[in-house]
Order: sequence, then structure tokens, then C-alpha cells
Amino acid sequence: MDEVMGAQLIAESLKTQKVDYMFGIVGVPVIEVATAAQAAGIKYVGMRNEQAACYAASAIGYLTGRPGACLVVSGPGLIHALGGMANANMNCWPLIVIGGSSDRNQETTGAFQEFPQVEACRLYSKFSARPSGLEAIPAVIEKAVRISIYGRPGACYVDITGDMVNAKLKRSTVRAVTCCPPPLVSLANHAAVTEAIAVLKAAQKPLVIIGKGAAYGKAETALKELVETAGLPFLPTPMGKGVLSDDHPNCVAAARSRALLQADVVLLLGARLNWILHFGLPPRFDPHVKVIQVDLCAEEMGNNVRPAVALLGDINQVVIQLLDGVCRDGWKYSSDTEWWNTLRKKIAANALSNKELALQSSVPMNYYTVFHHISELLPHDCIIVSEGANTMDIGRTMLKNYLPRHRLDAGTFGTMGVGLGFAIAAAALEMSEKRGQRIVCVEGDSAFGFSGMEVETMCRYNLPVVIIVVNNNGIYSGVDSDTWKEMAKMGDLTTIAPPITLLPEARYDKVMTAFGGRGFLVKTVEELRNALQLSLSDWERPSLLNVLIDPSSDRRQQEFPWLTRSNL
Repeated sequence: MDEVMGAQLIAESLKTQKVDYMFGIVGVPVIEVATAAQAAGIKYVGMRNEQAACYAASAIGYLTGRPGACLVVSGPGLIHALGGMANANMNCWPLIVIGGSSDRNQETTGAFQEFPQVEACRLYSKFSARPSGLEAIPAVIEKAVRISIYGRPGACYVDITGDMVNAKLKRSTVRAVTCCPPPLVSLANHAAVTEAIAVLKAAQKPLVIIGKGAAYGKAETALKELVETAGLPFLPTPMGKGVLSDDHPNCVAAARSRALLQADVVLLLGARLNWILHFGLPPRFDPHVKVIQVDLCAEEMGNNVRPAVALLGDINQVVIQLLDGVCRDGWKYSSDTEWWNTLRKKIAANALSNKELALQSSVPMNYYTVFHHISELLPHDCIIVSEGANTMDIGRTMLKNYLPRHRLDAGTFGTMGVGLGFAIAAAALEMSEKRGQRIVCVEGDSAFGFSGMEVETMCRYNLPVVIIVVNNNGIYSGVDSDTWKEMAKMGDLTTIAPPITLLPEARYDKVMTAFGGRGFLVKTVEELRNALQLSLSDWERPSLLNVLIDPSSDRRQQEFPWLTRSNL
């Protein structure tokens, strides 16, 4: 009892900092760390790829506000995790990566998997360090966790050399380090809040844009009251969906392009004017739009568009400040303005267009038909994970979110391959908290391929995940089986097959059944509905629906395509 091993000290330090979940792949020199983590009460999920493990750990950070831990081996193991670290940093999600490394006495000698890990991780993280000795481990881990959640959240890296893992020291030589306190909450300048309300009151076409920063900041209660009290239309960004329910009468997501193009005042809440919002620039935005920018990061203010008013502070607290000012003034934007009428007409027109596509009965199905029937069956409290090109973009408009932090997708970095890692994290959280929520992962067939072996992880832990692979035989689009066979007769497919094609009608459902889960091959609406209902009712094992659609199915024509370039 007088001595403690390095692995045990790492695990206990993580647990002290309320890091409750660890995802990773073990090997020399970190096997003992995973075992010690379980002994300390940390839930350990063994994954099949470090990148997916890192995605999972970062999703825990977003969903809970405390970072998940990703445990990786040295060299290649860490390098595989860098994609997840970069994604967490770009999305502003807290994450701790614990990487094993070569023994200190072997540095520069060409040791097994030797790599400059601390230096490499600095490009992908907010903080990257190696404890100077075992006694420094608790302090370094506390600092990593603190930095990961303070300010703009992000990834942090802690390097643990192999000789530290099994080394022992006396507990009396280790300085006790308590759990870091929650992030400090700051308020916006009072005069700036007053100015922001004045700008809002003068607007003829106001618009609230809700970003995932508002979701992470848990601003939903105050924001709902502000939107309803002030009568303002709102538009969620992809992961801002659900902060206020998609079926809220003030939601104008179905008129996204029109709302962005014609708004004269935008209240930007925890969102960045990057590619997702077309940089805030013409032709997507009015060149004279006034932006009221709310963010907790001072460096973000004025990126691409100089704000009319900058409100620096905690999103939830700033919304409360705005709400107090609106209530004090008794102001409300009228619901019968020309702006509201324009938005409602556009919403109705787009809904009619989507419905026409959704109700087509042809086989193979199109995207809109598939999503229409999925949306009818999904529980309102399910967590939706989505990735792919058309799959994610069409799903964003047709699959409704009713609760905050219930949508996970490719995010700011546009990362494909995140889906199964995110779903595993959400399912592990659900298994622990037992809230009765299903995890539904809607993937394109290309996106599924990045981390398809993680279905074994889902089966191994009996995670309540339903995967829906919307299979169009390709990246963006593919070809049908007959066309593929004809191409194969013509010669070498490496010189003939279009680069966007994948194997037609690939049996992804059999990947799931190979590990003991449920697999369904779906070709018709009836098969889709039956398979999804059965999968949603089965809490004992995960399911995968391989939904074959028309390879030429595409998104309906957009007023402003999602990824077209802005005229910079």
C-alpha cells in the first residue's frame, strides 16, 4: 500500500479528474494502463482502430462536458489517433489522448516505434507534454484535463514512456492533486448587450443562428425563452440542431438559403462564419448584413466578417443577458411581417418539393423516400449520428432532432469515418446512464467503409446501435450491377471504373451478422419499415440495415449548393 505503479497512478489521476470513459487499443507499453483504468472505475472500450477510438473519446467530451480518454500505443498507434485529435480540436471538443512511448533510456537509439510524439501532437492539440517523472503524473493530467475544457475546448496529449508504466514509487512522494473546478463563466459587457438589443430591435429581417457552441454550452432553456419572447426566426447549424426542437414554429431550417441570403441582422450564437456558413460573405449573405457575434473565444471575433456588436462570454449567460434586456424593454418582433411571410412560403414550397420526392414508389428507392420513412419511425429522443455526402446533407433536413446534443456528424472538419466511433461513444454513455435512448447511425456506404470493423466492437459490448447504410454503390454516386459487369468485360477495372464507384450492392449487412448482430438487406419501403421497427425494438444486440438505393439518386437542386465555393 506504500507503493503505487505508474499505470495505477495514471488511472487514478484520470478518475480524480472525472474522466469516466476510455477508448483505445492496447499493446506494449500501455496494456497495464487499461487494466488499471478498469480497476479505478473507468469504463474501457477496446476498439479496432485508434482513429475511431479517438473519435469516440472526443464525442464523450461533447456529450458530457468532461473529456473522454483515448489510449494508444507508441509510434503508429499515436499517428493513427492524430486524425481524431485534429477533429476534436477543430470541433472544439474536450479530449485527452494518453500515448505510450519508448523508454527514456532508449531515446535517439532507434527504439521500437520511437517517434517524436510530444512534438508531433503540438500541431493537433491545445497542450502536449510528458511528465518529468512518476510523481508529476497527477499534475500533468490535471493540467491536460483543465486545458481541454477551459476556454475553447480541445484536445490535449499526455505522453507516458514505457518505463514509467510499470515503475513504482512511494505514495508519500506524490503530491495530491484535486479535481480541477468547472470552467469559469464570464458575462458579456453590459454596454455591448444594450447595443446588441438596439441592433436587433432595428432589424427588419432578423435571424438567430444556433451553433454547436450553444449546444455544448447547454443554452437551450434560456435560448428557447429568448426566441419565443422576442419572436425571432432561428436557423440551426448541423450540430446546432435540437438545441431548439426542429419542429419549433420559429425554426426556418427548411428555408436555409433564403434566410441566410436576405437577413439584415444575424445573432450568431456559438457558430463560426466558416465554410459551413459560407464565410458570412456574398453571394450567400447580404453584403450589408449586421452580425451580432456571441462567442467565448476572443480570437474568433471578426473572422471573415467584422461584427456590428461582439459579445464575449459564456453562450448561456450571454443569452440570459439578452433575454433580460428584451424582457425589460418589452420588445417582440411581429409574427406577421413580410420577412416571416417570405420564410413561411419558402418553407412550405420546399416541404412540398421534398414530399413529392419522398412519396415516389419506384424501386430502387431514392434518398428522400428512404429518409421520409426513417423519420416517421425514429423515436424523438434518439441520438442521430450521420455522415456521408448526400446521406448527411439530405438527412440534415429530413431527420428531425428534438433534443439538444442529439446529433453528431462530420462537423467543422468535414471528417468522414467518424460515424461508428461517435455511435459507440453515445451507446456506451447510454448503457451507463440507462436513459432508454436509441443510437441511430445513418451512413453513406463510402463513409461506413472507413471504420466498418467497429461493428465487431458494437457486438462485443452489446451496444444499442442501429446502423443504416444508405447504399448507392459509390462516393456521391455509383453504377448498377449490370453496368459494373459490362465494365468488367471491357478490361482492367483500375483503368475503366470511375474513381467514385464502389462494389455494387455490397453486402454490408453480412458484416454485422458475421459478429452476431442483426443484418438486413433492404430494397423496398416495406422492407425498410419492417427492418427498422424490428431493430429499434431489439436492445440485446446492434443492427445494420443495408438500404440499396438508385445509384443515380441525387439531392434536389439547391438555390445555393452546400459546398459551392464563395466568391472570396
